[in-house]
Amino acid sequence: MIPEVKKEIIDLGDGRTISIETGKLAKQADGSVVVQMGDAMLLATVVSARTSNPDIDFLPLTVDYREKFAAAGRFPGGFFKREARPSDQEVLTMRLVDRVLRPLFPKDYHAETQVMIQLMSHDDEVMPDALAGLAASACIQLSDIPFEYPISEARVARINGEFVINPSRTQLDEADMDIMVGASEDSVAMVEGEMKEVSEKEMADAIRFAHEAIKVQIEAQKRLVAQVGKKETREYEPEKENAEMQEKIQAYAYDKCYAIAKEDTSKQERGEKFAAVMEECQALFSEEELEENGDLVGKYFSKSQKEAVRNLILDSNIRLDGRTTSEIRPIWCEVDYLPSTHGSSIFTRGETQALATVTLGTSKQANVIDLPTEQGEEKFYLHYNFPPFSTGEARPLRGTSRREVGHGNLAQRALKGMIPADCPYTVRVVSEVLESNGSSSMATVCAGTMALMDAGVQLTRPVSGIAMGLITDGEKYAVLSDILGDEDHLGDMDFKVTGTEAGITACQMDIKIKGLSYEILEKALDQARDGRMHILGKITDTISTAKENVKAHAPKIIKTSIPSDFIGALIGPGGKVIQELQKETNTEIVIEEVDNKGIVEILGTDQSGIDKVLAKIAAITFKPEVGETYKVKVIKVLEFGAVVEYMNAPGNEVLLHISELAWDRTDNVTDVVNIGDEFEVKYFGIDPKTRKDKVSRKALLPKPEGYKERPPRNSGGRDNNNRGRDNRGRDNRGGDRDRGDRKPRQNRD
Repeated sequence: MIPEVKKEIIDLGDGRTISIETGKLAKQADGSVVVQMGDAMLLATVVSARTSNPDIDFLPLTVDYREKFAAAGRFPGGFFKREARPSDQEVLTMRLVDRVLRPLFPKDYHAETQVMIQLMSHDDEVMPDALAGLAASACIQLSDIPFEYPISEARVARINGEFVINPSRTQLDEADMDIMVGASEDSVAMVEGEMKEVSEKEMADAIRFAHEAIKVQIEAQKRLVAQVGKKETREYEPEKENAEMQEKIQAYAYDKCYAIAKEDTSKQERGEKFAAVMEECQALFSEEELEENGDLVGKYFSKSQKEAVRNLILDSNIRLDGRTTSEIRPIWCEVDYLPSTHGSSIFTRGETQALATVTLGTSKQANVIDLPTEQGEEKFYLHYNFPPFSTGEARPLRGTSRREVGHGNLAQRALKGMIPADCPYTVRVVSEVLESNGSSSMATVCAGTMALMDAGVQLTRPVSGIAMGLITDGEKYAVLSDILGDEDHLGDMDFKVTGTEAGITACQMDIKIKGLSYEILEKALDQARDGRMHILGKITDTISTAKENVKAHAPKIIKTSIPSDFIGALIGPGGKVIQELQKETNTEIVIEEVDNKGIVEILGTDQSGIDKVLAKIAAITFKPEVGETYKVKVIKVLEFGAVVEYMNAPGNEVLLHISELAWDRTDNVTDVVNIGDEFEVKYFGIDPKTRKDKVSRKALLPKPEGYKERPPRNSGGRDNNNRGRDNRGRDNRGGDRDRGDRKPRQNRD
């Protein structure tokens, strides 16, 4: 049967369009769409189970985004030619979509739900991750799955002062701002991106610009749903409720939780007191009641706790740890803590602590990116680790989590713009979160800044970061600086902002409420700047500028270039020359051909080893110029001259003929020079007679007065004036020299 395809077009206003179509592919899914921009095509599907597990009290939502290598006409790398685990870039796209979708499912909807998005066709001029949110929302709108309202995501770049929606990768290379915004028609829900030190107003303007484009994409989704016909939302079993139990717990727990929240206690102490109140709540009910509805006690207690904490902040401007809304927790910092690393630092803010290390290497240690949509290398990258002990927990270790990938990426984007373009090193920063009570990613930014400066990386400017929160009841609101973990969990916004004294470098915002006004957003940004400047002061009090040199045990890196013709000579047959040189000098040497030149990186801790490598390179690539003067050293004496070595290129030898030693006749080479002697010679180029390099010592000496040229000497020390030879060079000096004096040819042996 020929499928009935429905399609809607979104006009981006500059000749480019995005199409959304349904009805052709994946019709057994609850909803499916194909989104196309240029030659880029994404298939998005959603399926949700008809029943839910009664033991689950959350939404088991999975958002999966994959880029197929076939979409770009490429083979997967590695031994197994098959796509395997998702790349970091794919994980980041999954997180961007998940963060916007998850809050819009009903809070009591607990059915297993899976949104799958795959890149089926790639276009080099289209960034497919910018289309993933639109595709996910559209397929959900076409299903009967309960979902509040459509959303979309848009990427905004600023190029030469102008905002561009969904820029190409080429355009992004020229941009000073790159942000992804997720929103509904009425409000912004998510912002993430990086900037080159922009102002708070410029960032707010970019968010507004993206929001207007998102509204157009949402209208297109509505039109597509109207074409297909809106499905009736499926019925599902809601969560179990017991109003009498809720009232009883609220009446008992609210005041106690309010009092605990007001006490200014530590995270652990506060947690123990809240846990004690919850146990008391359980004691309010009989064993029969607990057997039937015991799982509701924790749920209703959490609601009372949340309400008490939020009201305390809104009514009294008092937070869980006793701070005011704009106050930053106590900070202490230290650098050079680890003796063997190339750079290290500790940043502690309240009960959050990050230990950062820096490792310096050559381009061989660059992070290789091999994706269907992007190939290249990162010479600066940051890894973030969040072990369970940082929150006082013991839980299984299951590899790098999506959260760790996301937080590490945010910190990397915050810092990378401050790494100078001429930094010769590949730089890896690792942040180990040792304690966590909110804002561990921002602690990573601060610790990373100090560790980089401790390592001698000449940052353009130091970077600090802060996490902002929001509590609102719809009328009153409080913007919180440097939020705690509990405030993140109980609050309405988590807004992380990083930057220098000159402007913002990165941000990540998640908003949990509808209709956040731009007035509140701008207040949060301004308050965040004050907090960032305070934290930056603590950083610069600890280490004001980057150390001038790398540490003694850290590798020094020297870059030089050689003509491409000499790359093979430096590497040697089968890599023999370069391998022996690395072993002899205890260095690491990397050669890369760029623009018909060999770019050579030499990495080593011992300067003498680096100097030996440079000398070897100089020797291999040395080409004397005609008419120039060079200092040489005698390394061998022969009957007919001296073998000399260029002092600036050890290993490069040339014969200084006996006739070029001095103006006076020289019978013995050692009458003029001896092994080890150093002097200057002049280079005359290739001698047409010998077809070898010709140098002269006497050419640099004053010619004796009345000097007359004498016949030149041959290579054996005798006059070479053709005496005794005929015009064909044969011996004619007499004597019985004919062939008859020799043995017959067959008897010579």
